[in-house]
Amino acid sequence: MTAIQTAPANPLAHGRLHRRTPWMVLGLSFAVAAGVLSLLAAAGTIGSLNLIAVAVLGTVFYIVSIGVLSSQVEGRRQATDRIVTAVVTTAFVLAVIPLVSLVFTVVANGLARFDVQFFTFSMRNVVGEGGGAVHAITGTLLMTGTAAIISIPIGLLTAIYLVEYGRGPLARAITFFVDVMTGIPSIVAGLFAFALFALFFGPGVRMGFAGAVALSVLMIPVVVRSCEEMLRIVPNELREASFALGVPKWLTVLKVVLPTSIAGITTGIMLAIARVIGETAPLLIVAGFTASMNTNLFADRMQSLPVFVFTSYANQGVDFQADLDRAWAGALTLILIVMVLNLAARLIARFFAPKFGR
Repeated sequence: MTAIQTAPANPLAHGRLHRRTPWMVLGLSFAVAAGVLSLLAAAGTIGSLNLIAVAVLGTVFYIVSIGVLSSQVEGRRQATDRIVTAVVTTAFVLAVIPLVSLVFTVVANGLARFDVQFFTFSMRNVVGEGGGAVHAITGTLLMTGTAAIISIPIGLLTAIYLVEYGRGPLARAITFFVDVMTGIPSIVAGLFAFALFALFFGPGVRMGFAGAVALSVLMIPVVVRSCEEMLRIVPNELREASFALGVPKWLTVLKVVLPTSIAGITTGIMLAIARVIGETAPLLIVAGFTASMNTNLFADRMQSLPVFVFTSYANQGVDFQADLDRAWAGALTLILIVMVLNLAARLIARFFAPKFGR
């Protein structure tokens, strides 16, 4: 009589939790956390019931509970996966909450003055209610656009040199100084532009072009670093195939490398513009502030949206609520400009991206 052979149990085969179980555990965890904190508040151990404390304690309860429950039903590997997923999701929520709160606060407070007058009037001869920020919007667009015209060619050509041509001490020195410039405070860029223009126009000079130069100092290293990373991820096989066909290096860069990486380069440039468009300190030093419209970058002071928001909040007049409303509306306008730039970058990247159809 032969014994029946039984297959060894698979240690990786376990049951599975129902897809609704994590949500039920999450709700129960928050309910338990609210109950515990309510009892502590009633006993006088803590103050009143705090929603933030409930969220923190409920999250801890959930991570522990889902880990224990999953280990009993699904095994240790799946339990570890669920715990890590819960921790990563919690970190994502913690990162998004301040952003959502910021956008909600700016929109709620900025809509009070988000009207036609705000976009068609300046602050010339305006005291109290009324007025607008058309002079600040114009100044921001002019100075940021000029800074982009200065920075994009310099940054892109520097990145091409570092990736395609640069070798030896010079390339290492350029990389080092780009890294140093990436971390300089914005006030230093403003002081540099102020000192540079003071050599030519005398002390106390204020003009929009000086503000554009200060912004370009901050923008160039960001453009160099982002474009350099995008150029490096282009496969070398594409370059080698072009060289094998007898195409010179400069034409390979122009016709192969740049079109392949244009989407990432465009995104990096837009991030660089978004990085400098909200700078206040350098523009406050070299461009100054004014209540009148000025479209000449090479003469007189020029207002910008960040400086407009700062001065409206810091120098409140008799009707302080009107100044606060203008400040919030200026902040909302600045956020919308950055959003439009990012949408434009996505459209440009999609239009110029190489097509891989057969």
